[in-house]
Amino acid sequence: MKIVVTGGAGFLGSHLCDKLLELGHKVVCIDNLLTGSEKNIEGLKNNPNFKFINQDVTEINQDDIDQIYHLASPASPNKNNPKSYMSLPFETMQVNSIGTWNLCEEALKRGAKFLFASTSEVYGDPLEHPQKETYNGNVSTTGPRSVYDESKRFGETIVSSFIRHKNLDGRIVRIFNTYGPRMPEDGRVVIEFVKAALQNKPFPVFGDGTQTRSFCYVLDLVEGIIAAMEKGSSGQIYNLGNPDEFTILDLAQKIKELTNSTSEISFADRLPQDDPKKRCPDITKARQSLGWEPKISLEEGLQKLIAHLKR
Repeated sequence: MKIVVTGGAGFLGSHLCDKLLELGHKVVCIDNLLTGSEKNIEGLKNNPNFKFINQDVTEINQDDIDQIYHLASPASPNKNNPKSYMSLPFETMQVNSIGTWNLCEEALKRGAKFLFASTSEVYGDPLEHPQKETYNGNVSTTGPRSVYDESKRFGETIVSSFIRHKNLDGRIVRIFNTYGPRMPEDGRVVIEFVKAALQNKPFPVFGDGTQTRSFCYVLDLVEGIIAAMEKGSSGQIYNLGNPDEFTILDLAQKIKELTNSTSEISFADRLPQDDPKKRCPDITKARQSLGWEPKISLEEGLQKLIAHLKR
């Protein structure tokens, strides 16, 4: 099959390109490199089944497409990072709205299956725990995170409307915290803690560190994304993430032990505005409908990431 991956030079997208090529598909990677990097796909450029196009997804035009995976979007909430959605608010809103609309049109023209990579951020600071796909979320429409949270929610609305009214063969995945090699150093907690530990610097913890997250290793996540495309039904939404829940302090302690680090906790500041206190997926639907669940434990995944960063 010929498959388009938008955001294919990014962290998740590059691993997805790897796997699709491994499965024998032809892959067109479309990325404007706003937050992605050609380094992530350097090893693929000599593969005859791989093609990279430096282009914005709001202007895509490809022929003979069988599937489109729409992963393009800034994803980091770190306001101090120039590649975060806080620093790129208009680009973030455009790619998840205009870009998603255009890609749905392209998929319809070519009879291609479509997958929209949404996010656990659509649940906001959840009042339901763990979060099921049926939960509508607790999200601010005007807060600093809304350019990402709300544009992803609107992206879901666009895809759902194309499915409902124009018979698009589409599905949505809501991705929870993911980590692994090629993860950008953009302020997200796992990479920041591992970097700090390897340099014996303090772990920068916001709030009191009791807020929780669930961490999925990137190769597990990619398997889930492909399962949603191949086995998932049109019109369905699937949570993808690891249901094992840890506090931020738990994560710091685990990384400290795995790196034999002397790092201590530095309680840097209060929680950022609208930062969720709890985040954990209910993946019952993915288990039952897709036959998917994560296989790599947090400890094993962190060991892989630590070894990669040391190299």
